[in-house]
Amino acid sequence: MQDEYRTVAHAGVHETEVNRSRFLCALAPAATEQEAQEFIAGVCKEHADATHNCYAYVIGADAAVQKASDDGEPGGTAGVPMLQMLLRRDMRYVVAVVTRYYGGVKLGAGGLIRAYGGSVGEALDSLGTLTRKRFRLATVTVDHQRAGKIQNDLRSTGREVRDVRYGEAVTIEIGLPDTDVEPFRAWLADATAGTAGFELGGEAYGDA
Repeated sequence: MQDEYRTVAHAGVHETEVNRSRFLCALAPAATEQEAQEFIAGVCKEHADATHNCYAYVIGADAAVQKASDDGEPGGTAGVPMLQMLLRRDMRYVVAVVTRYYGGVKLGAGGLIRAYGGSVGEALDSLGTLTRKRFRLATVTVDHQRAGKIQNDLRSTGREVRDVRYGEAVTIEIGLPDTDVEPFRAWLADATAGTAGFELGGEAYGDA
């Protein structure tokens, strides 16, 4: 698993014009390939009268799923440069659809590649991106007497508290960078006089 990736925070549209052709780049986060395809279908329906609706998406922190479509533009001049721009920017779990309304001037292969790739790049700059970092899930079990202070200390040091459950003891689920696991284990033992339980879980990604 890679340590971090970038994605878009929310859906949005950015418009550019190249030699009288309008290029509308719609971007959206997509957790699954199905979500990406549903977003593409929605854009294509909205812009059914457009000359082309080309798309690219990347799903998975390791970019396991990558798809691109030229939608009738010359092969490799639209979807591929869009996909390359997403990958160059380390974008994951994201879908891009560039809608083109032809303006009467042919752009040529090089012009199309620059226009489609550039449209995605400008949209990413305009809409903004988030960085998500890999972390380890961990569970802390502590007595009720110490739980409040431990939670306050966790939050004040910027550690992510994901869930708190109250039973015979208090169970606190947190996210830790790999490099923080051993220092945290030592801090917890010191802060609770060795009485707290600490168990490492799997891995996930969260906002940096």
